[in-house]
This record gives sequence, C-alpha cells and structure tokens, in this order.
Amino acid sequence: MSIKETVEQCTNILNTILGDTSVPRNIRRAADEIKGILSAENESISFRAASSLSILNKITNDPNMPLHTRTLIWNLASQLETIAVGD
Repeated sequence: MSIKETVEQCTNILNTILGDTSVPRNIRRAADEIKGILSAENESISFRAASSLSILNKITNDPNMPLHTRTLIWNLASQLETIAVGD
C-alpha cells in the first residue's frame, strides 16, 4: 500500500470518529486536529505521522472512550506507525 493510500485510509478512520456522536468531544477534537496535521502538506509525511501519533498517545487511555472507538484509534495508530517508520 502506498503512503498516499495509507493517509487516505487514516482520513477515513478519522471521518468515522468525527461523525460518531457517541465519541466524547475531546476525542473528536483530537481526531479533527490529527486530520488537519495529516492534510498539511508543507511538512514531511514522517513528521505529520509522528505528530499525529503523539496526539493519539494522549487520548488513548481516556476512560470515556467507547470500545469501538478505541479499536479505531489502535488501527489508526498502526497505520500511522507504518508511515512514520516507512519514510
């Protein structure tokens, strides 16, 4: 899978989280921030992926996060790790 396809897949996951009203506001806010970081093409893709992972690490242990969202977050982190390491 190319880096562009991986970023598109990450964006789709983020859109799913953003559209889910059962997800707490702070987590949706973080997802929106990550989406903005990933779309900012003035930085290298490795930097964008690492910055996004940093934000994900902050919200991963939120006790209010629904289980289905936690699974999406783990999937997103896995995708971002392949970008951060692969470039």
